[in-house]
Formats: sequence, structure tokens, C-alpha cells
Amino acid sequence: MTIDVDANLVERYVLELARYGAHGDTGVWRIVYSPEWVAAQDQVASWLEEAGLDVRRDAVGNVWGRLAGATDGSAVVSGSHVDSQTPGGRYDGALGVIAAIVALRTLREQFGAPKRTLEAVSLCEEEASRFHATNFWGSRAIIGDIRADETETIRDRDGVSIGEAMRSVGLDPQQIPAAARDDIGHWIELHIEQGPVLEEEGLPVGVVDAITAIRHYVIELTGRSDHAGARPMKGRLDPLAGFAEIATAVIGVALEAGPPAVTTIGRVHVEPNLPSAVPDRVTFTLDSRHPDPEAVAAQHARQEELMRRIAERRGLEISWHTPIDLPPCLCDPDVVGALQRAAEEQQIPYRRMHSGAGHDTQNIARKAKVAMVFARSKDGRSHTPAEFTSVEDAVAAIRVLAGALYELAY
Repeated sequence: MTIDVDANLVERYVLELARYGAHGDTGVWRIVYSPEWVAAQDQVASWLEEAGLDVRRDAVGNVWGRLAGATDGSAVVSGSHVDSQTPGGRYDGALGVIAAIVALRTLREQFGAPKRTLEAVSLCEEEASRFHATNFWGSRAIIGDIRADETETIRDRDGVSIGEAMRSVGLDPQQIPAAARDDIGHWIELHIEQGPVLEEEGLPVGVVDAITAIRHYVIELTGRSDHAGARPMKGRLDPLAGFAEIATAVIGVALEAGPPAVTTIGRVHVEPNLPSAVPDRVTFTLDSRHPDPEAVAAQHARQEELMRRIAERRGLEISWHTPIDLPPCLCDPDVVGALQRAAEEQQIPYRRMHSGAGHDTQNIARKAKVAMVFARSKDGRSHTPAEFTSVEDAVAAIRVLAGALYELAY
């Protein structure tokens, strides 16, 4: 079986969606509940209607397109998120939205109505680029994982609550529970890889069998501020020196474990940030990931042990909290198998791999059988206007997606 995907349509959709929030020559700046976001979701709704799907919007602004099946039962769903980094590129999230629309449109035109209902979705938010505590607002709403207090306690840099932002685009935060779904049986998200593996191996497509665990620590290390010259080295309670040792130690845990373990310190704040003073306090972030449940538990435990030990030896106080703590997601073998068979039947080269980035699929996995398909990223770039996936690679990935959807729904 060959599934023919219109490359010109894919390219047109990519370029047209990128107009909403265009930033520079190739960038996109499209945060949730902004005017650019509204325009993008309106465009998605129009494309879903053109594809012959029944369109609706839920309580958080996710946009759905439905191709009704001949039999009752759970739906087979594909989609991704429409918001971007600040700035991001044209492909992260957006290509998965476009892929779902194109795949359902192609299947309807080539094979007619499915046995099981198929749906495409453009999720309202995933990046936490406006509201840093939101991550996965769209998929969390689908699984019923948004607390009532979050709509007012989560605020952007300007102090606007996410509830206020919702109301500004005509959404009622009190209706959020209505967005929850319990009728999604299978879910496949197409996404750009965001890394270099496929390009290094000369492959257009990856079939994802696991998604990494993600734990974000915000760590506060407190010592004592002193004069940089008058206080001898002996007796200093220097949190920046402690931070330097901790940084080397926790990153060393990932280096010693080897791939696919990764650890990143991405943000550091020093108080007071003066050239002639020992600091009082260092606050920093630690991002620790691994896709294997046992390995990531050991990784986190070892890193926490080292942080406590170093702080104690240096006479420093240490504390932390974890605003993001996603467990690893092992994809459903049957869905992974459907993707592999789709690639093989259509003679599209691929490899099985894990995802080192987090995705909405991790949330949906609590309610449905899930997997992902990756499209190759040029130079492994993402979260930047420089990210790029060729039309040819996008089409190859969409053909794999459509083939798996065909197996599951037809």
C-alpha cells in the first residue's frame, strides 16, 4: 500500500502557519492566548474544515478536527502544539499539527470513511514560553490534570494570570474540566527530532519507543557574603564555589552513565552579583533526563546525594523544589509496531529511537496507547529560528504517520 502525500500542500501549510508570529526571516514568536496564537488557531480550524473534518474548540482552546468512524468506540488521534519558543522556529510543534491535518485529509481522500473515528488536534500550549509554570496546558486539560487554582496563580512576566489570558480570547477558565477526554484509544504525535541522530545516520524518519523522564530542579545554595579581599579563603562560606563543585559533580554523573543520560544546568542567579564580594546565595536550575525508569531513579538519587554532601562539607545550606517531574514514557508496542510496518511497507528508511525531549504524548499516555514519529532535523537544531526540516523528510514522516493511522482506524 502506498499513501500519497501532497508535498506542495505540506510546504504551503508550513509557510502559511509561520506567518502568524513571524520573527525575523525564519523565526516564530507565538505564545499562548496572544493575537498571533488566535490567528494561527483560526487558520488551523480553516484547514481542518477544508480537509472535510468536523471542527470544534474545547475549553482551553485546543482545536479538534473529527473524521467520524463507522463503528462506536475510542478515537485514534494525532496532533501536536501550535505555540512556540520566544523565538522558536517554524517546525517545532507546528509540523505535528500540519502532519495530522494532512494525514487525515489524505486518508479521507484516498480511502474514504474509517471504521474507527480519527481526530487531528492543534494543542493550545506546550512550551511554557509565556507562563513558565504551565508546560503542557493543552494535553493536561485533555487528561483532566489542571487544578482550579492554577488559572489565577500561574502568571506571566507582566503579572497577567493564565485565567485572565484565557478570558481575553473568549475562553472561560471555569469550563476547563469540560476539556477532559476519556475516549481516546490511540495517540500518535509527529514531531521534528530536535537532535542530530537521524541526520548523523542519514535517515529521514525515527519511530519513537520511549520518551525521556524530565526532572527540573530549582536549587538554592546559601552561604555568607564577605569582602573579596579581606576575607581569607579559609573560613569562607562561598556558595558560588560550592555551585561550581556541584555543577561538575552532577554533570559528571551523566557523563559516567553514558548515553542516553543527560544533565544540564541552564540558569544561574548570583546574589549579590558583584565582582568584589563573596556571594550570599546562588540559585540555579538542574535538568536531569533518562528514558529508562530504573536508570533515571538511580541518576536522580546519586545527583541529590552529591549536592547534599558537597553543601554539607562546605558549610552551605541547600534546598530545592522540582516544578517539573515527568516520569519516562514507554510507548505502546502495538503502536510502535504499526509505525514500523507503515515505514517498511512504504519503503521509508527509519530507526527506532528514544526522545530526549519531553512531549505532550507523555501526558496522553496516562489515558491512551501512544507512540511518536520523528522527522529529521537539519544540524539537529530546535528551539531556534534556525531549525529546519526539509519538505521531503516531512512528507516521509507524514506517510509513516498516515500508514499507522490507516492500520489502527481502517
